[in-house]
Amino acid sequence: MHSSTMLSPVYPSFPAAANDTHARLEPTVFLPGLLCDQSLWQNQVEALADVCAPMIANLTLDDTIEAMARRTLAAAPARFSLVGLSMGGYVALEIMRQAPERVTRLALVDTSARADTAERAAQRRAGMESLKRGKFVGITHGLLGNLIHRSQMETQVGSQMRSMASRVGGEAFLRQQNAILNRPDFSAVLPDIAVPTMIVVGDDDRVTPVSHSLEMHEAIAGSTFHLVRECGHMAALERPEDTNALLRDWLEAA
Repeated sequence: MHSSTMLSPVYPSFPAAANDTHARLEPTVFLPGLLCDQSLWQNQVEALADVCAPMIANLTLDDTIEAMARRTLAAAPARFSLVGLSMGGYVALEIMRQAPERVTRLALVDTSARADTAERAAQRRAGMESLKRGKFVGITHGLLGNLIHRSQMETQVGSQMRSMASRVGGEAFLRQQNAILNRPDFSAVLPDIAVPTMIVVGDDDRVTPVSHSLEMHEAIAGSTFHLVRECGHMAALERPEDTNALLRDWLEAA
């Protein structure tokens, strides 16, 4: 497992430490996806500044979902709301397995409780081997087309995705892919989730399709389900206003 005392478990742009203002707000941990950094959640952090005290976990440092969850828990407040997108959702479910008593509410965005299929695992391994032999190219046009809705292809969303991938880099990408590849099936965790849970998915999510979100919704008692229109796998970037509104309602709900 990769680790380093020189690297922070949270992104310094959005510290977790509470000050007088933060003490009145809801501590909220945001978990990025594969090849994403704190910029994934920047719009949400800014839009929700009046209702939450944010911490954005750094998920680039470890090569297992379990270790990512442990590192996040070590840096997180004692009790917090939890938001995860894609790979961040896998880490969120692992946190619910490791320390459910610390989470006050849960939001799962464009993610899945399933493990990789054999076909997807083979594709992932092939991509990792290709990178080990060559140069890290980040997010190609073809990959981008699978990640975001076609209406977003020529917008700033694409450039944001490429910039994040470039900052994360090839070594962290391999660690993250290894973590995703070897993650467990979290289906057994879902019925035990007893906090207010919101599930959000883009209607054109091709990575973790709507059916995966509906499975989680059906398995988590009392959860809410929201479909974001004309949206792919990156709701926080593609449809920030919709995502912000949903998260605000979730944070403010009794």
